[in-house]
Amino acid sequence: MAEAPDRYALFGHPVMHSWSPFIHGMFAQQFDHDIQYRLIDATADRFRKAVIDFFVEGGRGINVTVPHKQAAAELVNELTPRAERAGAVNTIYVPDSTTLIGDNTDGAGLAKDLTVNLGLMLHGRRILILGAGGAVRGVLAPLLRQRPSVLHIANRTPARAEDLAGEFADLGKVAASGFASAAAQPWDLIINATSASLTGDVPEFEGSALAPETVCYDMSYGHGDTPFLRWARAHGATMLHKGWGMLVEQAAEAYFLWRGVRPDTRPVLDALTAN
Repeated sequence: MAEAPDRYALFGHPVMHSWSPFIHGMFAQQFDHDIQYRLIDATADRFRKAVIDFFVEGGRGINVTVPHKQAAAELVNELTPRAERAGAVNTIYVPDSTTLIGDNTDGAGLAKDLTVNLGLMLHGRRILILGAGGAVRGVLAPLLRQRPSVLHIANRTPARAEDLAGEFADLGKVAASGFASAAAQPWDLIINATSASLTGDVPEFEGSALAPETVCYDMSYGHGDTPFLRWARAHGATMLHKGWGMLVEQAAEAYFLWRGVRPDTRPVLDALTAN
C-alpha cells in the first residue's frame, strides 16, 4: 500500500481565497514531493483546537494567516528568535512528535521581494508602513536590518503605532503617528499593511505623501490594482507593486523549514502574475 502524502494546511478566517495550495503544489513538483495542502477556515474560538487536532492526526506543518498570527504565537511550545521578536507566527513545524515550533517568515519574504525580486535599495531610504497589526509586527525587524534612514509606522490609532515603534526602536530609527501626520512630506517607499485593500478602503491621508518616484507596495494581492494602488496611481505614483512576491517568498521560506530544501520561486511568481 502506498504511503499517504505528508499533510500541510493554511489556517485563517477567511481563507478560501488563498493561493497557498497552488504555490506549495508547485514547490512540491520541483522536488517530486508527495504532499497534501489544505485550506482550513477556523474562527478565533476554534483555532487552537483545530490546530492541535491537525497535528495529533499526523499533520507535518501549517501556515497561519489573519486573524490568528498572534494567537499562534501563544499556542506553540517554542518560538524562533524572529517569531519571538515579532510576537506573531505564520509558520508552525514539528521537529518531533511532541514539539510545535513557531516561526515568522513574513519579514524574510517581504525583504527578499523588495531587495531581490524588485531590486530596491532600502539602505538610507525613508520608509512609511501603514498599519500596526500582526502583519506589521512580522516585517519590522527584517526591514530595519536593511538600515533605512527612518521607518515610520502610521496607524488609525496613533497610540498603537507608538507602542509598536517603541518595541523595535533598538533596531533602528522608528517613528510613529496617525495617518494624517504621515503625509507631511513624500516617502521613498510606502508599504500598505492594513486590511484596507480587503475592505475596499483607501488611505486616510493626502497624496502629499507621494512623489513621482515613490515606490508603493501593497501586501495584499490580486489581479488588477488593489484599492491602495488605485489611490496611489490617482495621486501620480508610477512604481506600484502588489504582494505576490512576498506571498511566494514567505511560502518558500516555510517550505524550507518543513522540507529542508529551498524552492525556486521564479516559476511560481511568473505563473501567478501571468494574467
